[in-house]
Amino acid sequence: MSLLQAIVLGLVQGLTEFLPVSSSAHLVIVPWLFGWESPGLAFDAALHLGTLTAVLIYFRAELMRMLRAAPRALAHPLRTLRGPGAGRGDDPDARLALLIAIGTIPGAIAGLLGEEFISDLYHAGDTTSSRAIVAIAIALMALAAVLWLAERTARHVRPLAQLRVPDAVAIGLAQALALIPGVSRSGATITAGLFRDLKRADAARFSFLLGIPLIAAAGLKGAFETAQTGMTSGEAAIFIVGIVVSGLSGFAAIWGLLRYLQRASTMAFIVYRFALGLLLLALVAAGFQ
Repeated sequence: MSLLQAIVLGLVQGLTEFLPVSSSAHLVIVPWLFGWESPGLAFDAALHLGTLTAVLIYFRAELMRMLRAAPRALAHPLRTLRGPGAGRGDDPDARLALLIAIGTIPGAIAGLLGEEFISDLYHAGDTTSSRAIVAIAIALMALAAVLWLAERTARHVRPLAQLRVPDAVAIGLAQALALIPGVSRSGATITAGLFRDLKRADAARFSFLLGIPLIAAAGLKGAFETAQTGMTSGEAAIFIVGIVVSGLSGFAAIWGLLRYLQRASTMAFIVYRFALGLLLLALVAAGFQ
């Protein structure tokens, strides 16, 4: 892999990890379009360390509050999850920490059970099959249709402070579907949040916080496997460049999307997903690559 490829893929990962367009799909599509060899799962996982750093820095204040609230959450989980009521005080940071833990469970189970199958389908060998591109295109358009339906039917009235266990479970189940390239972790979880009537920016904020455990798991797993196999100094430099670029672009994506969704809908991403899906199907039909 060249330095240019590392920069391009780092930029792609950073932007698409948080925008509702699927980072896993784009990390397959971009090498396919340019005729590059697949960067491999180790490099994909390393890029997650960059986006993990971005989200940890951006949400550092919320994360520190949840960390300090964790002992209270574990001491009285049921009371904390019920929220304010007669004779009880409210502890929103402790409740949010528990809701993130609950919402992470479906995605963690899906990753453990389906990771090998997804890897074989989308990352087998040095090149990507047309069948994989078609599957990605269908997933891109399918989630676009569901996101459009959510935009049409949702009320966009609930703030993050009103999130409860059924909401976390529903959004967590949606996150489990993001194992399929083209679905998009942020896209699926934001869509589920909209169906639960969350405000757009609040749905995105919970999506980003909910993704931290799984992004961390993917990045650390890749780092461990890479450490076991080892790499040359040249390869290490390329990995570092990719991680730095993905972190910087990921931070920009978080910052930009949260502000964008305060005043606009997700329609631009719906159109993009449909357009990209149709383009990929047309390229496959035309015999591209």
